Amino acid sequence: MAGGVDLVVIGADGGPDRAFGGSAHAPAGARLLAEVLPGMCFDTGAAGCRVSAVAPDADANAMLTAVRHAAQHPGRWLVVCLVGQLVADPRGRRLALVTGGSTPANSYRRGLAWDWVVSAMVHGDQDEALLLVDAVADRDTWTALERTGEDTAGELLSYSRVPLWGRIGRYAPGRRGRDAVLPGDEGSFSRALTTVLRQGVPGAPAAVAPLDLQPAVAGLLDGGGPSGSSGAPGARLLVPPNGGRLLMRNRAAVRGALAGLSLSEELLAVLWRESAPTEPPSA
Repeated sequence: MAGGVDLVVIGADGGPDRAFGGSAHAPAGARLLAEVLPGMCFDTGAAGCRVSAVAPDADANAMLTAVRHAAQHPGRWLVVCLVGQLVADPRGRRLALVTGGSTPANSYRRGLAWDWVVSAMVHGDQDEALLLVDAVADRDTWTALERTGEDTAGELLSYSRVPLWGRIGRYAPGRRGRDAVLPGDEGSFSRALTTVLRQGVPGAPAAVAPLDLQPAVAGLLDGGGPSGSSGAPGARLLVPPNGGRLLMRNRAAVRGALAGLSLSEELLAVLWRESAPTEPPSA
């Protein structure tokens, strides 16, 4: 399966501490992505996709091990999904995904460091990589993300060798955070992406790239602004770049092609589609 996809899905539950309530629905978002993404890869399908779903209460070492292990498989694509709450280091230069059992005093030290994940992906044996992000950030972390320039947390969101796709929203712990869009909940990137993949995009080709799906995904997101922007209620969209060979199935195109067939012809078409090889047009 050297030509397949390696998918690592991490939905980290930060635990009962009120400061990390933004990660409460992260496991649900991760489960959705692990369920829907494999079958949507155009030229591999579920059979050609290796899935590593990390337990929501796993520690940072277990999460990083899953990424590194997947990166060692020769293949076409490495796709890593990070779902949860982000925290910045005290100097505001680095990011980490909050892991279970964290406290405000140790959350960065025990969290899954963003640069560890990116480094593992850069040195992987796949031809291409994509990092999907469905996350929130508290006030201090959001401030760190808005800083631009060399050696800042904001710089991590524009690393050219690992394209990003997703949403990062602002989150205020406690009562003020009740109206925030939480990762994995309604209006989140996980929900929007899986909805679009299940429904398809009418009028688009049978095989679509992440950038082709972005307008439909953005239309379902709550509080999203242009890439790199922030505004009420506060979110930053991470738009996938143009190019790349990762193609997803467009179910709307399949339904449109079958709409004019009789029942017997439709059944034959379904059987053919399930058994025939599906090479992407650009391969």
